[in-house]
Amino acid sequence: MLGIPYAAEPFGAHRFRAPQPATAWAGIRDCTAFGPIAPQSAKLPGAPVWREGDADILTVNVWMPQSADAGALPVFFFIHGGAYTFGSSAQPDFDGTALARAGLVVVSCNYRVGFEGFGHVRGFPDNRGLLDQAAALRWVRENIAAFGGDPGNVTVAGHSSGAGSITCLMAMEQARGLFRRAITHSVPRALFMVELAAAVTERIAAEAGVAPTAAGLLSASPAQLVTASDKAAANSGADPAAAIHAFDPVLFQPVVDGEVLPANPLHAVASGAARQVDLLACHTLEEYRFLHMVGAVREVTTESELADFAEALDLPAHLVDGYRALTPDAPVLDRYLAMFGDAQFGEYTTRLAEHHARAGGRAYLARFARRREEARPWHTADVPFAFGNMDAVGADFLIGGAPDDHDRALSARMLRSWADFATAGAPGWPAVTADTTPVRHWAFPDDHLAADDRTDLRALWRDVRFDLLRPGR
Repeated sequence: MLGIPYAAEPFGAHRFRAPQPATAWAGIRDCTAFGPIAPQSAKLPGAPVWREGDADILTVNVWMPQSADAGALPVFFFIHGGAYTFGSSAQPDFDGTALARAGLVVVSCNYRVGFEGFGHVRGFPDNRGLLDQAAALRWVRENIAAFGGDPGNVTVAGHSSGAGSITCLMAMEQARGLFRRAITHSVPRALFMVELAAAVTERIAAEAGVAPTAAGLLSASPAQLVTASDKAAANSGADPAAAIHAFDPVLFQPVVDGEVLPANPLHAVASGAARQVDLLACHTLEEYRFLHMVGAVREVTTESELADFAEALDLPAHLVDGYRALTPDAPVLDRYLAMFGDAQFGEYTTRLAEHHARAGGRAYLARFARRREEARPWHTADVPFAFGNMDAVGADFLIGGAPDDHDRALSARMLRSWADFATAGAPGWPAVTADTTPVRHWAFPDDHLAADDRTDLRALWRDVRFDLLRPGR
């Protein structure tokens, strides 16, 4: 079933506010098509585009096995990624059919992205997209038994900003008790202080020709703010307020506002705030290869540019020296992409699992390492494998061509680990402990388990902090 409303249209009197209850309907509602997507400019393969005037954007989709007793099956709830700026649950590689065949009730949701979901508006709640996700999870708790799902056995899963959303939900009071397990693929480390979120709003308001106040921003239509956000991102390299935007123009991130999101999620997890949630974390070996290939990040080819990059991300100089020593023959671009991928995804994801285990939670760690001549283990390549959607529209671009028999076998193993974890909390390899970090490497043609993740590369990151991004960083 597709396009079921879980909250009211977040426009008009509800714009920039926390999600409100959905309007009830009489009779039978047509739920055979995905609902409209949130305001954005992205045009993704096989997925719908946003059309100005689309309003009923807060919907969920449900896939069920052929037969199930009411309230009996584990629930798998997926949050799509897209840099907190674009994407939807209707993307073909997120289809839940294969996971439902594995014995899960699968749910996905649309939520507010871009300025509507994550733009800072004084006097209104920050992190509205996160509040939408929590509202969708409450819908699951209240309604999923009617679809055969067990509301007491919910696993929330996500990739990229979807995974980042989950770490925030693990720290949020509004989501407490709504899920039992979490699967996070490629968790981004970027989080904004309120001051940086406000500076981004000022830039977007200037591009839209309105005041950076609640009244000014409400006077701009969603389409105007999408256009203004795109312009601000395109010009972000010249903005001295946030040095990171000279290299990565993503303007929207969760805001640690002390209310919706009370603390840096990594610190919250380290303090044991989510120790009751089982965690399965994964990242790819070459995250930023993909982002470079699609032109999403600035190219760096000189040592001086690499030093500027490290300073912009507040990374210590010894990291630059260490990567050069470990890969002395690698071009600067390769070292830059490796450092960027580890800083933004790889090391952060790994550390999340380690902190969770040391705080008393149960955590498992995996890395996607599958290679083919025309394909690298880059950001997003793991998603079609884990969903079992190797033949979905656009999947060939993500995985580097048509899948072969080895790919299909790897996909079956990854999907099974997701299903087993969602069912009973055990993906099939040892958990991280306070002293050791076992890592499952999803590889071609065979997987392998590293008993402990003690490498020279990990040692470089030992004392690197992951603090909030602030103006000037």
